[in-house]
Amino acid sequence: MDAGGGNSLPSAPDGVKRKVCYFYDPEVGNYYYGQGHPMKPHRIRMTHALLAHYGLLQHMQVLKPFPARDRDLCRFHADDYVAFLRSITPETQQDHLRQLKRFNVGEDCPVFDGLYSFCQTYAGGSVGGAVKLNHDQCDIAVNWAGGLHHAKKCEASGFCYVNDIVLAILELLKQHERVLYVDIDIHHGDGVEEAFYTTDRVMTVSFHKFGDYFPGTGDLRDIGYAKGKYYSLNVPLDDGIDDESYHFLFKPIIGKVMEVFKPGAVVLQCGADSLSGDRLGCFNLSIRGHAECVKYMRSFNVPLLLLGGGGYTIRNVARCWCYETGVALGMEVEDKMPQHEYYEYFGPDYTLHVAPSNMENKNSRHLLEEIRSRLLENLSKLQHAPSVQFQEKPPDFDVGEADEDQDNGDERWDPDSDMDIDDREILPGKVKRETVEPPHNDQAFQEDQRRTAEHLRSSDNAADEAAACLKPLDISSQPVDEDNVKVEQDHAVNDLVREMTDLKG
Repeated sequence: MDAGGGNSLPSAPDGVKRKVCYFYDPEVGNYYYGQGHPMKPHRIRMTHALLAHYGLLQHMQVLKPFPARDRDLCRFHADDYVAFLRSITPETQQDHLRQLKRFNVGEDCPVFDGLYSFCQTYAGGSVGGAVKLNHDQCDIAVNWAGGLHHAKKCEASGFCYVNDIVLAILELLKQHERVLYVDIDIHHGDGVEEAFYTTDRVMTVSFHKFGDYFPGTGDLRDIGYAKGKYYSLNVPLDDGIDDESYHFLFKPIIGKVMEVFKPGAVVLQCGADSLSGDRLGCFNLSIRGHAECVKYMRSFNVPLLLLGGGGYTIRNVARCWCYETGVALGMEVEDKMPQHEYYEYFGPDYTLHVAPSNMENKNSRHLLEEIRSRLLENLSKLQHAPSVQFQEKPPDFDVGEADEDQDNGDERWDPDSDMDIDDREILPGKVKRETVEPPHNDQAFQEDQRRTAEHLRSSDNAADEAAACLKPLDISSQPVDEDNVKVEQDHAVNDLVREMTDLKG
């Protein structure tokens, strides 16, 4: 492997390697949703083990994310929802049944030990990646623990508690006039679409199973609203879609999006439940077919944030995200798997790639052509690269992350390492280990917001709670005043600098 793998310039052609920042917290694999729950953070540790033993870590800057703070999460989420996540524990949940129902926590989104720390960790990695991209410190940032796209402003949904993707996009919007979000998880990226449904500064494109399938949103006809009309694209698919059919849609649609929208940065959610054989999925993509989406997005030479997401056959999730990390680096990873601490998970073949099944592809060529034609027609209605009056940007979110290649020295890069960092002792009772904005003054716009809120969600909450939760993000511009500056000086590495900034204000 080329030792210079991660240090190319952003302007390099696609065949040349990129500078990649990779975010990983060794504790993330210890969090446990509960017995029988399909979401297993342990898959992140398995992915990391493969990256280490394939020798990919030495070609990236490996960073431990700084945990997101309350105020960081409240840039999108409601204060009372964040306070609830911070305080709820398995021991106290029976005393808060009304809040559990209100915030949709308890079944698909259970209360487990260390829940809030888990949210802080995966959100911190995604926002940290956005900061690195904003500062031109890498070409591609990777956070496989992130990508939890269902979480809403006031509620958990679909195994997701905090929407790290929305938080990362908000960070990218400080530096970039337009951000593109692409979602290849089998489930519709509803939480992200909803957050940006009325703006033309963020385009969301979701490829997903549609029809009697969670979350039930993402119709071809859902295209955005008001200023955001035609800036939401939904690609509804049926069971059994294979690599060829998927890319028959993906490449022309994304190619046209890149041409007309001209994003300054791209966020790609790489949910691996769209792979063949997923425990909850019904698509038939190979790992190479899934990774081809990463390769295609990489080819545009636009700052790229790669995030995880769904994926419930965890051995295949680890295979997929390992291979896609290699794609990000521009390095081909061998199919034969090296010996490592989770080697037995990958039997009997012990290879990186698995063959798709022979399941029926219910997506006819006629249907695919109709979807492609409709979406390309919608894109033709957009003005090229919408102009944005870009005001002074808010201060950067300083994540103050630790550089793991400095923390752990040469041990981190030793190909023979037993990865002791992943087997650290867990404190009893902490976590269980899994072993298997400002209001708009325009009255007409206010009315658009109200209608959009009604369109987006129906709620059983009281009317005042619903109004607070459904108000769309106003990101048409991000003006800054001195009071907000002080609030936004988050995660400063040097406390003295932060104090001096406060005094200056």
